[in-house]
Amino acid sequence: MKVIVCVKQVPDTSGKVAVNPDGTLNRASMETITNPDDMNAVEAALKLKDETGCKVIVVTMGPPPAEGMLRELLAMGADEGYLISGREFGGSDTYATSQIVAAGVNKIGVEKGDIVMCGRQAIDGDTAQVGPQIAEKLHLPQVTYAADIQKDGDDITVKRMLEDGYMTIKVKTPCLLTCIKELNEPRYMSVGGIFEAYSKPVTVLDYEALKDDPLIDATTIGLKGSPTNILVSFTPPQKGAGMMLEGADMATCEKLAGILAGKHII
Repeated sequence: MKVIVCVKQVPDTSGKVAVNPDGTLNRASMETITNPDDMNAVEAALKLKDETGCKVIVVTMGPPPAEGMLRELLAMGADEGYLISGREFGGSDTYATSQIVAAGVNKIGVEKGDIVMCGRQAIDGDTAQVGPQIAEKLHLPQVTYAADIQKDGDDITVKRMLEDGYMTIKVKTPCLLTCIKELNEPRYMSVGGIFEAYSKPVTVLDYEALKDDPLIDATTIGLKGSPTNILVSFTPPQKGAGMMLEGADMATCEKLAGILAGKHII
């Protein structure tokens, strides 16, 4: 059994977002982090490894520096890494990205008993589309918004979060799950894990390695193969400093009422 976790390196949105003239993000000029929801997926996979001894494989699509992120996940306890990287893949939207990542997962291979995991969504796009699209293209059953995962043989029982509660779903493996932050608390890298990370394999899958997969076609990958395009990207303006009023007396209440009335809130 193996668990394949699809992860993404995203811009650190606490800083300024740089945008290229074509509307795509200038990722090279920004600090990057591992997408937070993907970290929950990695932790879920590592928990299964602790319980069952399964192999954990992390895979990402990105530029060559994304290997550093994979090494961090190997230091957490993952066993292998795959970096899908090539100029032909640049500028892909969610549809094209899912085509490419699904082809990469095909290259790794999905067998009976295996699980593919993704984070719910990435903080740079917030679409929550790539995981479900990968499942569709791999013809795998999927359960999204997993808040709890229990494995019993070839069955996976998932507590799925809804807007107004939870639902419990049982699914057969192989399957794809998308994970939310309520699922767990990701572990830290260990000192021993950091040393071991650089002896674990990271395989690069470029266009040549994936071009024979039926999902890879010049008309369905990269910027030209993306049916959606970003009109404009920008950093939202910073909110102004808040105003604090201290005191619980009538004068403070009258002052607050005057401020709210002046802003036409009341």
